[in-house]
Amino acid sequence: MKSIQIALATLLVLAVPAFAQHQGGARPSGGDRHQAIPARGPAPVRSAPHAVEPQRNFSDRDGHPNAPHVDGKTWVGHDTGRDDARYHMDHAFAHGRFAGGFGRTHIWRLGGGGPGRFWFNNWYWSVAPADLAFCDGWLWDSDEVVIYEDPDHEGYYLAYNTRLGTYVHVEYLGA
Repeated sequence: MKSIQIALATLLVLAVPAFAQHQGGARPSGGDRHQAIPARGPAPVRSAPHAVEPQRNFSDRDGHPNAPHVDGKTWVGHDTGRDDARYHMDHAFAHGRFAGGFGRTHIWRLGGGGPGRFWFNNWYWSVAPADLAFCDGWLWDSDEVVIYEDPDHEGYYLAYNTRLGTYVHVEYLGA
């Protein structure tokens, strides 16, 4: 009887780390919410870029947020192209490249901080100065984000907030 108790205790101890890793790491999502998360990031801007407007309205339909967001497969607001000076970096990828996984199969729970420095799974990030106004409703200690590569702005990634359906440009600060 004592050996069965020891075996069960050992199994429990070995199982705890597997459940703990699930908290802040990537995890697949299911149901309707999974369908709402974009399968891939935006395509590069190939047409004439959208002019940068200081007070641009991103609400393309009733009920849509006035912030860059994803509407089906359309990345509303990601249309200013490579030459948008707001997203220029002198030293792109200065802290290395993010290799934790991209797209809707990699959902990360924010662990704290704020737009100047936030983290999940021991990876640190910063929101682009031009996008600070678009993340004021984010919950930095509990929202879930999905990271996508940005095809137009070297050094930046896109962090999509699964709760709000909005996204911002972010710089990877390393582990």
